[in-house]
Amino acid sequence: MIYLKLLWSFLQIGLFSIGGGYAAIPLIQNQVVDRNGWLSMSEFADLITIAEMTPGPIAINSATFVGIRIAGVPGALIATFGSVLPSVIIVLTLAYIYGKYQNLVIMQGILSGLRPAVVAFITSAGISLFFLAIWGEEARTYNIEGINPVAAILFASALFVLRKFKVNPVFVMFGTGILGMIVYLGVRHP
Repeated sequence: MIYLKLLWSFLQIGLFSIGGGYAAIPLIQNQVVDRNGWLSMSEFADLITIAEMTPGPIAINSATFVGIRIAGVPGALIATFGSVLPSVIIVLTLAYIYGKYQNLVIMQGILSGLRPAVVAFITSAGISLFFLAIWGEEARTYNIEGINPVAAILFASALFVLRKFKVNPVFVMFGTGILGMIVYLGVRHP
């Protein structure tokens, strides 16, 4: 039964993840945290962090991670297959249609209409993760007193370095990970 639930959940994620990785995050959250309760919101944030740091698309990495956590290696294979299958079918179909009808005005209109929706998906995921990082999972109200100052400083510093100096995001992630480890370990073990 769990294999069917994994397959069905990740088939839905794979089918409706229009816009790629970041756009899939709210869909993954809905299936993994809200509907099935396989992960807590904090564990989900860790999942997204791990999925972002490892090579490959977020949805596929997430499927593999959740699958192995819930049902071992067979679960990982089934969840990953469920996540990939819709994309394979859709991409093959769209490649054929696009190749045949790419110059039609209606095709350009469809693509132009999808862009804002994809940006909305990405923005929604970013806002959710921002609130989780700055206020934490238990936050019920988002006021200035509830802000985690270390997280806020790390966020602001990372954003500044990324925007001002155009540093490779991998180096920023690595650097903030090390700083977070030093600060949080120092706070817990004075």
